[in-house]
Amino acid sequence: MVMEFHDFVGFSGAVAILLAYFLLQAKKMSADGLIYSLLNLVGALLILFSLAYAWNLTAVFIEIIWVSISLVGIFKWYKASYAEKDCSSKGVD
Repeated sequence: MVMEFHDFVGFSGAVAILLAYFLLQAKKMSADGLIYSLLNLVGALLILFSLAYAWNLTAVFIEIIWVSISLVGIFKWYKASYAEKDCSSKGVD
């Protein structure tokens, strides 16, 4: 069996999501951290790319939700980081 490019991309996305989950469970990564959300975002986008070649409505739906949740996580991380920088620049503890 030969793996086509879109299959390889989708497989890589699944690996990224599973790696994020493994690192979270192994306590090597925080769910509030940027890397966790980025790994999930990239993984979901790669899977969505592969689904353009092998359409599956249910899988597309869950990956769109996965992207949305990842973007929320990135936004929350950014907001917390910005608030932390703002407080430190004002000398607030």
